[in-house]
Amino acid sequence: MLHEGKLLKDGRNMIKVLQTPDGQQLNVKRYHIPAVPNRLIYSLGLRKPKGQRAYEYPEILLQKGISTPENIAYIEERQGGLLGYSYFICTQCDYEHELYEVGHAPSGTYDELAVALATFTAHMHDAGVMHRDYSPGNILWRKDAEGYHFSIIDINRMYFGPVDMQHGCANFARLWGPKQFIEVLAKAYAQQRGFDEEQAVKITMKYRARFWKRFLKKHTVSFEVEL
Repeated sequence: MLHEGKLLKDGRNMIKVLQTPDGQQLNVKRYHIPAVPNRLIYSLGLRKPKGQRAYEYPEILLQKGISTPENIAYIEERQGGLLGYSYFICTQCDYEHELYEVGHAPSGTYDELAVALATFTAHMHDAGVMHRDYSPGNILWRKDAEGYHFSIIDINRMYFGPVDMQHGCANFARLWGPKQFIEVLAKAYAQQRGFDEEQAVKITMKYRARFWKRFLKKHTVSFEVEL
């Protein structure tokens, strides 16, 4: 893996796209060696490693009609019985857009996308699924003659169970975009799930402001965050 394929990310985890002899594009993610105590927790089977969860969750999502790349394999390296590097292999999603681009968009230019994303998210939450890292890089999308299509990735952190209005609206906190984009998103989400629109916007903005105030103390972003 170190010398083959196209490198997409090289940090704590490494992600590459490889092509099989028949032309299929595969996404290969290598998870870093866990630090103690997680290495012991994962090695003893007290909790499933991230790669294993990433491998098992697609079947749950796909059965519920939630798009995510199809899982192919999960591989572990062990050193003296302890978990070392682990690898998750899936199909490569060909959706060309991420939600990062919305951060630089003038207000009002992505309202249709906001409504479509709200509908997708409402379907997911109604199905008892919530992505715990619902952030711009983990939501891929494309648009064609039939409308908008979404697929979620990096799904090792998921919640399965009932999603109420409080948790559902809080799930939008990490998203980029103008304040108007988030408001349109929250209202459309409330409509889809039968919630009060004003209350949904209030909750969404509260959690959004809380997240970004903390985030901006340690990070910088290339767009203006409206709080």
